Amino acid sequence: MEAIEMKSPIGKLTLVADGDALVGVYLETYEAPNAERRSTPALERAATQLREYFAGTRETFDLELQPRGTEFQRAVWSALGEIPFGHTVSYAHVAKRIGRPSAVRAVGAANGQNPIALIIPCHRVVGSDGSLTGYGGGLPRKKWLLAHETRQRALWAPSPAGRRLKTVNAS
Repeated sequence: MEAIEMKSPIGKLTLVADGDALVGVYLETYEAPNAERRSTPALERAATQLREYFAGTRETFDLELQPRGTEFQRAVWSALGEIPFGHTVSYAHVAKRIGRPSAVRAVGAANGQNPIALIIPCHRVVGSDGSLTGYGGGLPRKKWLLAHETRQRALWAPSPAGRRLKTVNAS
């Protein structure tokens, strides 16, 4: 495995790859697995796309992902990947989405074990009442990420033809 570190508006991130697949994005609040500190094409692609995300020019990621976990965890993480940019869903919604409506707490635990933060958007899961609930990176980071996505969505508006146009202020 190989790893690089990058700065971001929410702190240092450690990106970890195994060959062509990204296996981890770790916030500074987590210890990344041991890996050789060197860049690879997979890590550079991930770093570029994360910089674009933070710059507000990317809403989805196009990367080969290989999160390591149990079958249940991978099902939860797959469902998280379907949550659109700038939207939130509840843990109960995710549990229903994977066909395990009574597994809300287990979904929360799997969400908290997500090894590919940001790209698998565990920050988009909130309490059933819409409240911000636990986030391994801390609630201030979760709040920042959700506000960032909300701001970016507000900059884009559908045109009559259905295209998305960026709204700009004329000075």
